[in-house]
Amino acid sequence: MKRIKNYFSKFEISLWITSVTLITAAYFVFDRSSPLTLIASILGVTAILLNAKGNPIGQGLMVIFSIIYGIISYGFSYYGEMITYMGMSMPMAIIALIAWLKNPFKGNHAEVKVNRISKKETAFMLILSAFVTLVFYFILKHFNTSNIIPSTLSVTTSFLAVYLTFRRSPYFSLLYAFNDVVLIVLWILASLTNLSYISVVVCFLMFLINDMYAFISWRKMEIRQRTID
Repeated sequence: MKRIKNYFSKFEISLWITSVTLITAAYFVFDRSSPLTLIASILGVTAILLNAKGNPIGQGLMVIFSIIYGIISYGFSYYGEMITYMGMSMPMAIIALIAWLKNPFKGNHAEVKVNRISKKETAFMLILSAFVTLVFYFILKHFNTSNIIPSTLSVTTSFLAVYLTFRRSPYFSLLYAFNDVVLIVLWILASLTNLSYISVVVCFLMFLINDMYAFISWRKMEIRQRTID
């Protein structure tokens, strides 16, 4: 326990406890029937906190989260979310895990070395994301995906987020935050049909707050690493 306290700041521990408490409360108030939702939510918020520290374990948890979230999305015919997480986010999380393990900062495997991508790579990333978005739009349309526009937008933000995660850019958390906003909208629409999905809305609201903190944390980490280098 002492090691955990030394590794995480008081704010980080408080943020995690608050997030888990609110997620759990929302689950028992609005759901109670889908334990997978609760498990995925707690795994997700834990992964984000570890990612905020640049810890590769966070990417390992994201692999598990992607599988569970894909199953949940399938249950509401959000095929875009299912395909995105199981067909893109999960394999990209595995690739990111390998990349993070191969690039520790000063030999510290609990902290990845922050990277910056060039303007040329940024342009390549945007062109590639536009192509992926177009392809996925027609795939989602073929499967009669519910709420296709926000579902397609979720694909775009997810792709940009996982790409930047793999490239160890501080902006990956910011893109995940944008993705959280899209998902909050998606699951609010779902909750209009089934109130149990309000628990998922609360989950992504907590993800949004944690991802914003992760972005701030990575910016500080980037400055600190440059100072040491």
